[in-house]
Amino acid sequence: MKMTELFLAELEREAAVTHAALARVPEGRNDWKPHERSMPLGNLANLCATMFSWIEMILAMDELDIAPKDGQRPHPDLPKTRKELAAALDDAIAKARKALSSTTDDHLLTEWKLLAGGKIMMQAPRHIFIRDTVFNHLAHHRGQLTVYLRLNNASVPAIYGPSADEGQP
Repeated sequence: MKMTELFLAELEREAAVTHAALARVPEGRNDWKPHERSMPLGNLANLCATMFSWIEMILAMDELDIAPKDGQRPHPDLPKTRKELAAALDDAIAKARKALSSTTDDHLLTEWKLLAGGKIMMQAPRHIFIRDTVFNHLAHHRGQLTVYLRLNNASVPAIYGPSADEGQP
């Protein structure tokens, strides 16, 4: 089986459970956070909604500087409603699906770089970045999101197994 096929199948599985988590995000609580050093709920939900779009970037660009020396980093408006979160997620899924369907396993083996201020933070084959910085990273932040949901008295969906609110998926 090709890596692209494996990633496309994983995209579909992870997209479904991400939709389920984002559908429970309480509206009007974007600024809420469980601790002063924690990420606000709106930022966390947006991160979970848009992370799949990173696949397109990893496949189309050769590197990304997350702290460019000129300070030019876009800061798009955060979705304010569950409907906007779902639309952002659907857009990210479509971009990822198209990028994965248009690439080759040979391209997935080529190097990609993550920079900060012009310095290499990480350099690895693109397939490693997709696995580590998209799928694994999303699982981590979606897990955080479920804790935020619980702390806001929202139900928690079953993701990789039962939840106290839904039982078996």
